[in-house]
Parts: sequence; structure tokens; C-alpha cells
Amino acid sequence: MALLAVLAAIALPAYQDHRERVRRAQAVTDIAAMQALIVHYQLEHRELPASLADVGQGGRLDPWGRPYVYVDVSGKDGKGKARKDRKLNPLNTDFDLYSVGRDGVSKPQVSHKDSADDVLRALDGDFIGVGADFTR
Repeated sequence: MALLAVLAAIALPAYQDHRERVRRAQAVTDIAAMQALIVHYQLEHRELPASLADVGQGGRLDPWGRPYVYVDVSGKDGKGKARKDRKLNPLNTDFDLYSVGRDGVSKPQVSHKDSADDVLRALDGDFIGVGADFTR
């Protein structure tokens, strides 16, 4: 019985880590797909969509069961809503698209510890990944 308990104590954290990596990978895939829809919309309509609903993604949930966040930061009003790097520079010039991650908590500055698990789009789509991996 003790042997089973030890094996379970080893296997459970490894399984949970694997599930979390799968969720992050799914969020990266989702964000890349939504980014393509948004760019296509922008090319057709000559403006960014007002919401994810405009590209058929309204109400889409991330792998943790929370809605993805989309913010048009291209206009004058959007600049104050933009996510920022550690030097307080906006991550994107067109739109922000991200998941608040496992903990469901996020801050505007992605270098903040509450944003470390966010899966986000940065550098106008050249980076899609976990906030902790964004080093700029």
C-alpha cells in the first residue's frame, strides 16, 4: 500500500504538469487561429473587428474555461488599454489577444507575476506564448 502511495505521489504531479503543458499549447493554437481570422477581417473590412464575435469567435473559451480577451489598441482610445512589456512599451500596435491563463488573474504589464501564466500575442503576432517566456 505504501508503495502505491509513493508511486501516486510521483505520478500525479507529472500528470498535472503534462495537462498544463497541453492546455498552454492549445491556447497558443487558439490564439494563432483567432489572429488569422482577425487579420483576414481587417483585410476585408479595412478595420479591426470590434470584438471576437465579429470573426465568429464570440464566447470562445480558453482551455481553462475563461473567455479569451481581445482589445483593439490601434486607435487613440486603445493605447491606454494595451498590454505592456517590462519597460512599459505596448506589446502590439494593432490588437492584443490573450488568455488569462490557469490562475485567471492578469495585469497590464506582462512581467508582473500575475501575468506569468497568461498566454498572449505580442510583437504584432511574431510571439505567441506564455507571458513568463516573453523577455522583451
